[in-house]
Amino acid sequence: MPLNRRTFLGASALATPLLTSGSLAAAAPQATTSPATSQAPGRTVRPGADVLAADGWSRLSGRRLGVLSNPTGVLAGADHIVDSLVAAGMTPVAAFGPEHGFRGSAQAGGSEGDYDDPRTGIPVYDAYGATTDELADMYRKARVETVVFDIADVGSRFYTYIWFMYEGMVAAAKAGAEFVVLDRPNPIGGDAFGPTLYPEYSSGVGLKPVPLQHGMTAGELARLFNEEFLPDDGGKLENLDVVEIEGWNRDQLFAETNLVWTPPSPNMPTPNTALAYPGTCLFEGTVFSEGRGTTNPFEIAGAPGVDWTWREALQEQNLPGVVFRELYFVPTFGKFADEQCGGVQLAITDPHAFDPIRTGIAMIVTAKRAHSDLFGWREDNFIDKLYGSDRLRSMVDAGAGVDEIIGSWSEEIAEFRRNREQYLIYR
Repeated sequence: MPLNRRTFLGASALATPLLTSGSLAAAAPQATTSPATSQAPGRTVRPGADVLAADGWSRLSGRRLGVLSNPTGVLAGADHIVDSLVAAGMTPVAAFGPEHGFRGSAQAGGSEGDYDDPRTGIPVYDAYGATTDELADMYRKARVETVVFDIADVGSRFYTYIWFMYEGMVAAAKAGAEFVVLDRPNPIGGDAFGPTLYPEYSSGVGLKPVPLQHGMTAGELARLFNEEFLPDDGGKLENLDVVEIEGWNRDQLFAETNLVWTPPSPNMPTPNTALAYPGTCLFEGTVFSEGRGTTNPFEIAGAPGVDWTWREALQEQNLPGVVFRELYFVPTFGKFADEQCGGVQLAITDPHAFDPIRTGIAMIVTAKRAHSDLFGWREDNFIDKLYGSDRLRSMVDAGAGVDEIIGSWSEEIAEFRRNREQYLIYR
């Protein structure tokens, strides 16, 4: 199944965050500072790529390497792993670019096409939107023996990179290639929470039944995928290798790793964005803006005509680890571009107590109640693909409260947590 987010996001696609403009420029939200964005001293966390680079990449020596990566595949010194491999004398035979492209120059729903990388001369294949058969043919054309995956995830089911990894794994199994994951921390920690995707709602923003906030690293997901899902899509990988992170544990958030944040996509500018994203990205399935076209995407939501009553309703929820402020903004692109909007901005006050999915659901429930004349779902019911079923839409429309909605998936998240234990690497 090809990953093509363009089909779903259309005009509201990710783009580089710009300064808010218009008559309310003075009220435009600026980047906020919270405990989630401060660096914690004294911790040493080394992603898998740095572990291999420290040994001169010898673990990959003698193999015809194909690299699935993007700008997040960087070392502590900010060198890209492909450049480091070339410098070490182990030039990959090909690179493969996901959504946004190998070097990251394309916007959401786009890629960079096929080309020879001007820095290294390596042929780069455009793998975004390719079927697993097409991707396997790319591997064969380049005579790839070992596929190396190194892309930073943000911990949410509807973020497409984990599904790019999945399809890369299926293609490697078909082509008889090895698959190596250079693991990286989950920036929002190791807790699993949220509704599990129903198979009939499989799409480019969620291929398989995992919860909305999976709480796993790419390496852990690869182990789960290989055992649980690949057998139904052509067969397991014979050789799956995960190069583990050193020094990371499950309760660490990204700001506590002392790693440098590299935006994994244009509208994921900070670790705070990633913390909020599992809940606030649900606004992509509504007629409200999710903050694209402002300096704080996914930390802002609103629409023309929204007033202070929404913020007051949210404050009454007493949600853990977050407060809301009333704001007015003018998006520069996306929904309501160049229109004056009212809404709220969330500020994370305690990142470990903050619950993004409860917060996102509470924002939707209160928005419908405070502004029933303004709030609504996108006509294509994209919310169902994001949520993984039609439950959120049907329950909110029926007047359900936050606790009732969360309770509707309590058994399935408990089952997922039990099942994933066998695939976890970090404690």
